[in-house]
Amino acid sequence: MPNTETSVTIVVGEAEVSALHILPEEPFATLVVAHGAGAGMEHPFLQGFAEAMADQGVATLRFNFPYREAGRRFPDRPPLAIATWRAVMDKAAEFSAGEPLWAAGKSFGGRMASMAVAEGMPARGLVYLGYPLHAPGKPEKLRDEHLYGVTVPMLFLQGTRDTFATRELLEAVVKKIGPTATLQWAEGGDHSFAVKGIKRGAAEVGASLAPAVAAFLRANP
Repeated sequence: MPNTETSVTIVVGEAEVSALHILPEEPFATLVVAHGAGAGMEHPFLQGFAEAMADQGVATLRFNFPYREAGRRFPDRPPLAIATWRAVMDKAAEFSAGEPLWAAGKSFGGRMASMAVAEGMPARGLVYLGYPLHAPGKPEKLRDEHLYGVTVPMLFLQGTRDTFATRELLEAVVKKIGPTATLQWAEGGDHSFAVKGIKRGAAEVGASLAPAVAAFLRANP
């Protein structure tokens, strides 16, 4: 039986954002998924990832940030992005039958999730699909300070060619966080997990990450 996708509207302050909910039969967890800075929730990468997570027994709720909903290009500032995360997690809790609620995101979306959790947003754990540790070519300006106050399990999935996270720097950050953080490298992957010489559509690339994420969720019930 195919998994069905349902459109959802979520109120964030005086605005509304769109979301998409996929609910498999008897999910063992729910994963709320945020998009990156340059693409919305309907990007094939996230579509493929969400559908593959459902096949793994995980419900997903992915959403647009307000700037994306309004058709703007520049991402929301952290206070609004964090408020959006809180509102979406509250909606996910309404859909849940009591299974653990996790927060995940591609790049910007994952970073905003981590900031929300650092500020007290409840979540069983965090999954980063390419954490933007620093801007490309600017490894001296790390976006890591808030991570050391996060105590829930964290999975960093990162491409070895990702220019947003120099390998040695990210390994040092994960080591400093301690045993709650797990780092898994996607060999040859860039910031979108594309690998040179391997032709795969974005949906297939997103789907390829689902088994590792599902395994991490199962290991941290």
